[in-house]
Amino acid sequence: MVFPTGRRLFVVVAAVVVVLVVAAATVFRVLAPAEVSTPAAGAYPTAAAPAPGLVARLPVAPLVVDGRIRVYAAERHVYADEPVEFEHRSTPYWSYRRWPAKLTAVVASGHIVVTRWSDGQVVALDGRTGQISWRAEGPVPEEETAARRTGAEAVWNPAGLFVASAADTAVVLSVGQDSMAGWNLADGQQLWQSDVRPGCQQAVGTTTAGELVSVDSCGSAATVDFRDAATGAVTRWSPPGDGKVLTVTPLGCRSGRSGCAGLRTAVGPGDDAARGWLFGAGEPVPAPVLNAPDTRLAGDIAVGVRDGALVARDARTGSEQWRHEDVGGARVLAVESDRVHLITDNNGLITYDSASGDQRSRFTLSLGTDSTSWAPGAVYAVGGYLAVECLRLPVDSAADDQRYFLTSRPVLLAAT
Repeated sequence: MVFPTGRRLFVVVAAVVVVLVVAAATVFRVLAPAEVSTPAAGAYPTAAAPAPGLVARLPVAPLVVDGRIRVYAAERHVYADEPVEFEHRSTPYWSYRRWPAKLTAVVASGHIVVTRWSDGQVVALDGRTGQISWRAEGPVPEEETAARRTGAEAVWNPAGLFVASAADTAVVLSVGQDSMAGWNLADGQQLWQSDVRPGCQQAVGTTTAGELVSVDSCGSAATVDFRDAATGAVTRWSPPGDGKVLTVTPLGCRSGRSGCAGLRTAVGPGDDAARGWLFGAGEPVPAPVLNAPDTRLAGDIAVGVRDGALVARDARTGSEQWRHEDVGGARVLAVESDRVHLITDNNGLITYDSASGDQRSRFTLSLGTDSTSWAPGAVYAVGGYLAVECLRLPVDSAADDQRYFLTSRPVLLAAT
């Protein structure tokens, strides 16, 4: 074997060095932390008012923002399209991507879209333009869980990221492994931060009174902590019963688990252990009409199907407000403060006014020749829009996405 010497050796060494530099530069470009923001090129769309019915069939779960755009969550980026009533997902109106962090949660208030990432960063985007409004270093989220391809958990039921209104201030709240923090939604100014014992605090949601609700499970008995969203000041509450395990379910939330009007607690096993409560000034107020696990809270109205009838009662007094007899096996799919959405056995959607009981709309949840033989999965309702995942029967939660979902575009979006 002949080895290069002299000038030939220099040329070979130089070539190797160039190759290594190019390779290193390529690796750096691919693996180095990066951020790409593509702002909106067009004007902010006007709010739509579509007629009741199915408006879109989508491959991923939309978050309807300001009644004007749809926002979606992917593994490493968040993006929007418009208009809300467009039948398919369209070219992104704006997008924002980070690397190597992963997107874990998205919430919205007005035109502001707030995102949280696996490294703890909280980034607020102006939904009108897609540009960054502010960013902050926040608590690192709890360990990631496997997500389905629709991204529904990140936008419809975001874990550890909430919004609340306290003392006339809109607040963003982030809860992580060992701390909690709050920022002014308008400008990103940090309002407070509090360290917590790892594994002790389970965030539940925020209240209409402007508090962050969490369960503290590290004491002799589990308790519920209410933190003022603007100051972080804590008020501790122990629901009746003496148990180490406390289950808390938020009720009547505006979106996701933010802006909730009440909760249901269960200190022991069985439905008899459940108790319903309403938020207000001071401690939660008992609301026995909310005790049943299948009862929903729509504004001030508790609704549920009882003996084949849809019954609505005043949540505070329990007095009956209205009812619809013989709803034929239908059940409550979702509620809003002013609407009750009922789904029938053949996946028809009936929407009633929560205050009067008057029917707002009725139609079948199907587009084109789609089968109506499916089971509803995750559901989201806000501003008169309802979106639902369509799952293949029989439902197998352990199956992969191809078997779990009915089609490649399993999310139906309806105007009610």
